[in-house]
Amino acid sequence: MLLLVGPEGAGKTHLASLWAGMANAVVVHGESLARAGLELDAQTSALLIEDADSISPADDRLFHLVNAALQNGVWMLLTARAAPEAWDLMTPDLLSRLRLAPVVRLEAPDIELIEAVLFKLFSDRQLQVEPPVVAYIAVRIERSLGEARRVVHTLDREALALGRRVTRAMASKLLHESAPEGDAP
Repeated sequence: MLLLVGPEGAGKTHLASLWAGMANAVVVHGESLARAGLELDAQTSALLIEDADSISPADDRLFHLVNAALQNGVWMLLTARAAPEAWDLMTPDLLSRLRLAPVVRLEAPDIELIEAVLFKLFSDRQLQVEPPVVAYIAVRIERSLGEARRVVHTLDREALALGRRVTRAMASKLLHESAPEGDAP
């Protein structure tokens, strides 16, 4: 069992999806586990629980699933935004089992990674954006992959609507319009 912990947009789902594909894992989301139980069968060798911290208040289901996985030698990967101590778990034995698992923490991406992601996202949309424009955007947005996706999507739509390239002025206008009150870039 391994816990992959980090803020939204840090890449947990991407890494977990890669692992699930290689391990042929059964994938379940914490919220859906809370609504409907999941039983492991003899064919299950790996299990990914995405957003495991969203299981509460049905953590007894997660407790039984963790026990079954451990007893049957099933590899488990759990993703969450926070460590188990912050999940508001009602089952003390579940918390003790989760505390035994190694934790890999993903931090918010650094500026260099955000720039690389922005370049890739623009490239995926066949937009050529000058490096100074990408650098301008990278230091002014929230450091998350989700925010990078949102900004590129919005700039793509704006550039298409105007029939122009993405420019620093266009990026500045978008960032200014989308900034919370008193937080303009």
